[in-house]
Amino acid sequence: MQISSRFSIAIHMIAAMEHFKTAYKVTSEFLAGSVGVNPVIIRKITSQLRDAGIVNVARGTGGAMLAKEPEEITLLNVFEAVESLENRKLFSFHENPNPECPVGRNIHRILDDKMERVQSAMEKELSQITIADVLRDTEKYTSEDHREKAKK
Repeated sequence: MQISSRFSIAIHMIAAMEHFKTAYKVTSEFLAGSVGVNPVIIRKITSQLRDAGIVNVARGTGGAMLAKEPEEITLLNVFEAVESLENRKLFSFHENPNPECPVGRNIHRILDDKMERVQSAMEKELSQITIADVLRDTEKYTSEDHREKAKK
C-alpha cells in the first residue's frame, strides 16, 4: 500500500505558493515547473485544495494563494483534501477471504483494530505538523542553497 503522490505534490505546491508569493504570479504553469508535473495535475489538486478551503485561486492568470494562515493548516487538512479514502479508511482489505479457513474467517477481527490504531497514529502526527513548519524548513534549506552557491 502506498499513499499517492498527490499528498506530497499538494504540500510542495503550498510551500511554493508561499515562498514565491511576492516574487511571482503563482499559476498552475509556474507550480508545474517547480513540481515537475503536467499543469493539469496541478489544476486538479488546486481544485481539491480550494474546495477544502486551503487555497484561493484568482480566475484567469491571477494565481493561487493560501486561504488561511500557514499556522492554521495542518498536513492532515492537506491529506484529507487530496486523498480520497474509501469509507475514510487508509487500509482496505481483500474482498473474499475464505470463510472455511480459520485465518480467513477471522482476518477482520485480527487486523481491524490494529489498522485503526495505525491510521489514528498517522492522523495524530499529521495534525501536529502545520504548513508553517514546512515553510520554516523551506526557508532554512533554500537559505542554505544560497549560501552554498555564494561560496562557489
